Amino acid sequence: MKARIKNYLSITKKEWNGMVILVILIALVLAAPYVYQLIRKDNTINFKDFDKAVALLNKAGNKAGYVADNDKPEANTRNAGRVMFPFNPNKLTITQWKQLGLSTEQAGIIKHYQDKGGRFYSKEDVKKMYAITAADYKRLEPYINIPESAYANKKAKPGEIIELNSADSAKLTALKGIGPSFAVQIIRYRGRLGGFHHKEQLKEVYGIDSLKYEEIKNQVSVNAGKIKKININSISFNQLRIFPYLSYKQVNAIIEYRKQHNNYASIADLKNIVLLDEGILRKIEPYLSFK
Repeated sequence: MKARIKNYLSITKKEWNGMVILVILIALVLAAPYVYQLIRKDNTINFKDFDKAVALLNKAGNKAGYVADNDKPEANTRNAGRVMFPFNPNKLTITQWKQLGLSTEQAGIIKHYQDKGGRFYSKEDVKKMYAITAADYKRLEPYINIPESAYANKKAKPGEIIELNSADSAKLTALKGIGPSFAVQIIRYRGRLGGFHHKEQLKEVYGIDSLKYEEIKNQVSVNAGKIKKININSISFNQLRIFPYLSYKQVNAIIEYRKQHNNYASIADLKNIVLLDEGILRKIEPYLSFK
């Protein structure tokens, strides 16, 4: 038993030398930080020179006077080239807004508002723009010139309701909050859809969110009788593909099922297609014809 233990605990000369070297390395690593502190001398900071520099800066500041951030030359680059002139805010370019003293960011926000159909019908509309500060408006207000006749004839009269399925782009732009860009988007979507079944579908038009819909919903109506229905038994794949409520796979499934089982008799036949759930069927039913 003792012999087995002795053999188990015995080490060779090479193993002993390795252990000695390992112990020496560990000792060197542990001692290194203390040796480094003894060898290295910290540089002493000369606070006298620092205090002299601070004093010179304070002396120069008192002579020249304090310069606020918004009074610095680099902050007032756009103000230096400011040119005030009478203007119609509906017709200005970004460059012209900048000539009037607005920043590139402010001019960009206004341009984005106009691209989305926004229009200025009075000076107060300009004042409501969050991109224009109170100081900006006070400076700009005397130069704002919006001809009343330019928009009076184009705007819908108070209480006038525009029917979505028959209105052209001119009619749609008469809606407050709808400009040429939105009018084009509405007409394009109406074409793909075949007409609006209810006005809430306006929220499906690209760019019209809940806030925009709330702004225009009381100005419009929908005559569902003007919808151009889809003859589901004769329409081709490419024609049905543009219908916004159906995906590529769903359109393909409808066409293939028709080929295999002949014409559809009613919406009930479409329920046999696995890819069409109840939600989709409710949305597309007003648009389908089974002649």
